[in-house]
Amino acid sequence: MNALPIARLQFATTTSFHFLFVLLTLGLVTLVAVMQTRWTLRGNPELLRMTRFWGRLYVINYALGIATGIVLEFQFGLTWTGLSAFAGDVFGAPLAIETLVAFFLESTFLGLWIFGFGRLPRWLHLTLIWLITLTAYASALFIMLANSFLQNPVGSRLEGGTLRLDDFGALFANPALAASLPHVVGAAIVTGGFFVVGVSAWHFLKRTTEVEFFRRSMRVGVVAALLGSFLVIEQGFAQFGELAKYQPDKLEDAGVGVGLPLGLMIMLGFVMFLCALLGALLLIRNWITKARFLHYLMVAAIPLPFIAAILGWLVREIGRQPWLIWGKLRTADAIAGVPAGQILFSFIAFSLLFAALAVADWVLMARVAKRGPDPVDEPAELPVLSGV
Repeated sequence: MNALPIARLQFATTTSFHFLFVLLTLGLVTLVAVMQTRWTLRGNPELLRMTRFWGRLYVINYALGIATGIVLEFQFGLTWTGLSAFAGDVFGAPLAIETLVAFFLESTFLGLWIFGFGRLPRWLHLTLIWLITLTAYASALFIMLANSFLQNPVGSRLEGGTLRLDDFGALFANPALAASLPHVVGAAIVTGGFFVVGVSAWHFLKRTTEVEFFRRSMRVGVVAALLGSFLVIEQGFAQFGELAKYQPDKLEDAGVGVGLPLGLMIMLGFVMFLCALLGALLLIRNWITKARFLHYLMVAAIPLPFIAAILGWLVREIGRQPWLIWGKLRTADAIAGVPAGQILFSFIAFSLLFAALAVADWVLMARVAKRGPDPVDEPAELPVLSGV
């Protein structure tokens, strides 16, 4: 039994699962921050209810996403010890910073935000949600720094058989990061937008009495979906130009080896843009609450950003093979010297764990989403997690 394909499949599976949680977390926290900003400025109680409802869904996804991230970290020591030994000095630096940012700053601000409803001054509470948002995107930045290093190992030198960090600043100027980071940001925003629109559309299909609540929510979601899908498409094509600087043969390889994921990803990008554009047009015409065909379409479109994101990740990672670090370390040389049977066991165990977390996330979020927002007279000082 060959350990390499099992190890690659394991990492692809766990990374993809975690990436889905991250995308929704980034997208939702951005929209929640916008909603709370509008409430702070205008004082409209409906905006407060929106902040609490969508914020509750964000917190559920964030908590389970953290669990998947912890499992993902284990694999560097269990399966890919060659990577740690060869490039840990460089690759580990942004990951260490990301851990500090994500697990300490972001989590601390989030805890204060959750239990600060009705207890902290409005502007201080608003500052917390924006600090959460900024640290979340900082976390994404350092993850993409590490991944871009694998694509194009800048800022390092080979010494004694290992890579040493020469210039930390060069990691930020990496051509592999220039378009990929905005592309991920766009993917997160479009994911959050389609989720908000889809949940709102589901409530309209169920003849909700909360018409104004979900009309406002859908308006925010449509704008996010439109802006996010445009950014995804624009920065996606921009990456093709950047590839010529550090992986000139990747597009040629993608045309042969991963042409189907690339084509589907591009197609889904334009489909999402058209769906968001249709939603925006109906919003302008004030038909957003009456067009039932759009409601069905938007509910069905919730998975599209997730599927497109996984396809994009596959294109980015498969196109780098057979290199784990482009031109420096082959994937086959980075795998740990453990029996294939043990890797297969860990793959099965991790897959079952991630599947359980995904189901738990779906069940909890579906329960909260179906229940809808808090009653109008719900006390504002209750924690955002109440009733989950």
